[in-house]
Amino acid sequence: MKPFTNIMATVVMGFALVATPTFAETPANMLVIAGEIDDLTSLDPAESFEFSGSDVSRNIYGKLVNFDPLNLDAGYQPDLAESWTVSEDGKTITFTMRDGVKFASGNPVRAEDAAFSLRRAVILNKTPSFILKQFGFTAENAMDTIKVDGNTVSITTDKRYATSFVLNCLTATIGGIVDEKLAMSHEADGDMGNTWLKTNGAGSGAYTLVSWKPNESVTLKSNPNFYMGEPAMKRVVVRHVGESSTQRLMLERGDIDIARNLNPDDVAGISGKDGITIDSALRGRLMYISLNQKHPVLSKPEVREAIKYLVDYEGMQNSFLKGQYTIHQNFLPATYLGAVDDNPFSLNIEKAKALLAAAGVEGLEIEVGVREAQERIEIAQSLQNTFGQAGIKLNITVGTAKQILSRYRARELDMYMGAWGPDYPDPHTNAGTFAYNPDNSDEAHATGLLAWRNAWDTGGLTEKVAAAVVEGDRDVRAQMYHDIQATFRETAPFAVLFQKIEQTGRASNVQNLNLGGAITSVSYWPVTK
Repeated sequence: MKPFTNIMATVVMGFALVATPTFAETPANMLVIAGEIDDLTSLDPAESFEFSGSDVSRNIYGKLVNFDPLNLDAGYQPDLAESWTVSEDGKTITFTMRDGVKFASGNPVRAEDAAFSLRRAVILNKTPSFILKQFGFTAENAMDTIKVDGNTVSITTDKRYATSFVLNCLTATIGGIVDEKLAMSHEADGDMGNTWLKTNGAGSGAYTLVSWKPNESVTLKSNPNFYMGEPAMKRVVVRHVGESSTQRLMLERGDIDIARNLNPDDVAGISGKDGITIDSALRGRLMYISLNQKHPVLSKPEVREAIKYLVDYEGMQNSFLKGQYTIHQNFLPATYLGAVDDNPFSLNIEKAKALLAAAGVEGLEIEVGVREAQERIEIAQSLQNTFGQAGIKLNITVGTAKQILSRYRARELDMYMGAWGPDYPDPHTNAGTFAYNPDNSDEAHATGLLAWRNAWDTGGLTEKVAAAVVEGDRDVRAQMYHDIQATFRETAPFAVLFQKIEQTGRASNVQNLNLGGAITSVSYWPVTK
């Protein structure tokens, strides 16, 4: 697919404030950010699978291929691998490692480290392992399919895929290359260093981890061994601040440089203030609700359809989500290959009532799990109101990301309300989780697949997704995703609601901060003040 440009609109309206107070300033060589990082559960690239973890990992770990934060539209670029070749049968990609690169520890970055990292991710079999295992890699064959020869590492897939698809997958967090010697020096009970790497770093990226205090802060320091040169920001501190109003106040006072979770009211309140800039960037993150198909009522087709008509899409978009989310009812984010802009559902209480009556449903009461984040709670409260108008009592359970996700991944929630972001810039990243579920049994424990989390067997879409990912003709492949999404909208136990537009408050002296668009995570190393 053709990569796309990070959509960044900057609004700068400078004028002097009346009786402007003297603001504090963060140090010139330090970047201080306020955001929501309570979803962070592990910093091990073989395990990390949340938004905040991806942000940290991108700045700690190099990868074989990666994205240039100042030129995202160029697509994947050489990183720790300086080049690669593809075999005639299209199944083997051989990477030549960049010479002279060191990990933050001082150890050299070797082909052995790259092979170890990819094998390790497959063997550990943590949540994101499906990104690599979809190519046929297993714990049993990892030594034979991921090989080292001198300064090269080669990977051999089970069949021919588009090379761009494979390389895009290696840009995911799980593609982070770990310092084998350092990681294995902390191995405990055969965990390949996993316990230690949950809270420590072993990378070659621009930064190293100083500390992670759960639900409080992450602190990074610059890596003098970074092969592109030590970054200007010697320290990066990300503070967990859940309230938009608090983030705004901190930005206005100069306590922070970046506020990443401002609501529309606070964005409006600081727009035009001297020394503050508002950036808007279309992200790949989708907000959605999903229904557990183990539930005897929620598994009825009429009920699934009814719930899609019990969402006040426009009301939410035009009020508390204004400027920060746009209505989007398909699993591929806008601008991805195969994306469509069909949004057939709108709030229609009477139609929903008729569908529920046809299903013989009356007096339904269900639980929805929601992460403790302001806009998600407000969405859930809106749903509670509209569901109630059709006779459905929606009980909202609010918890930390870890609490809610643990229950969701265990298939325990009646309904989930949350977000999903692509792992790599290829349509299979979302098709392969929303509409793909080859084994719907509890024993499969395919927690990385949203279809599995909701116990949905996909009604034939699994086979169509499998066919689309190996289709070589770009136009044919795009049409296949159009067709899959058309069926998905009608039959899936998912209602995709919105696509994220991230509005960030930024101290105007901060330059070159790139949040990653819809294809990757935030990059701190180009930042200057």
